[in-house]
Amino acid sequence: MSVFFDLVSDKVASAIWAMVVASLLPWAVSIVAKVSGGFRVRNNAHPRDFFKNATGMAARANAAQQNSYETLPVFLAAVLVAMLFFVPQSIINVLAWLYVIIRIGYCTAYITNLSTFRSILWVLSMACCLMLFYMAIRVSV
Repeated sequence: MSVFFDLVSDKVASAIWAMVVASLLPWAVSIVAKVSGGFRVRNNAHPRDFFKNATGMAARANAAQQNSYETLPVFLAAVLVAMLFFVPQSIINVLAWLYVIIRIGYCTAYITNLSTFRSILWVLSMACCLMLFYMAIRVSV
């Protein structure tokens, strides 16, 4: 685990890059959903209708995409609040990148239908966000 901490920079740019990667993750998962579901150019006129009828991997990847969009605002707010309240940057960076890694695992678990593992990863990713908020509260007191 300490190797992970050594890999994460203590610069603000590291947290910003984590936010960029987290923001692009739903888009990447949408590609998996479309490719696995046989999405064609003609489906682009009504992509939501296409996914209403999706099953299997395509449906799970679409659900992972939707959940990624749902949790993204909490993550972005948590990082920004932690920065605003001057939580040590190294802590912000580690929790931000940990969130990203866990969310990649979450999407993978969702797509491969590992439901219990997926739920555990969801809790862990939200714990990263809550920890950032908690650290901001602690610093502000």
